[in-house]
Amino acid sequence: MIVPRRLRWLWLTLGVVFLDRASKAWIESRPLEYFPHVVIKNFFEVIHSSNPGIAFSFFADGSSTAMRYILILGSVVIIGIIAWLLVGSRHLNSLSAAGLALLLAGATGNVTDRIVHGAVTDFLQVWLRFLPWHIFNPWPTFNVADSAVTIGAILIVVDVLFGQQAASKS
Repeated sequence: MIVPRRLRWLWLTLGVVFLDRASKAWIESRPLEYFPHVVIKNFFEVIHSSNPGIAFSFFADGSSTAMRYILILGSVVIIGIIAWLLVGSRHLNSLSAAGLALLLAGATGNVTDRIVHGAVTDFLQVWLRFLPWHIFNPWPTFNVADSAVTIGAILIVVDVLFGQQAASKS
């Protein structure tokens, strides 16, 4: 059976979703006394945080059942659009396909948490204590899915900004 090139990127999606779920399950299985766990002093630690809102804890205060369902429905719609773009597009290059696969993985990982637990489990905490200001001290807590979304978005932006230039030169 020949698998279309664009479908091969779903393996990246599945791998990241598995890594996200496994890391969150490990964090959730640790006793609360384990946290915070310092990995690199004054820079990186592992904590256990639940975020019922979206990125940067927006809507975290409005943790009503209605808000939960709205966030789940919105995530499912976004997952459908990203999957349609990844599988349905015939003109995706590798950078955009990888970006979409990572966006799909991140959205899937976080919506799974929201469905199962009512909130997203975050556990990676970065401190930027060397900066002279305290705007992002600490950096917002995140997880593997959040990292996948960030990297996927960066890949797509890089492709949009520089992909056509590289294609026209060759």
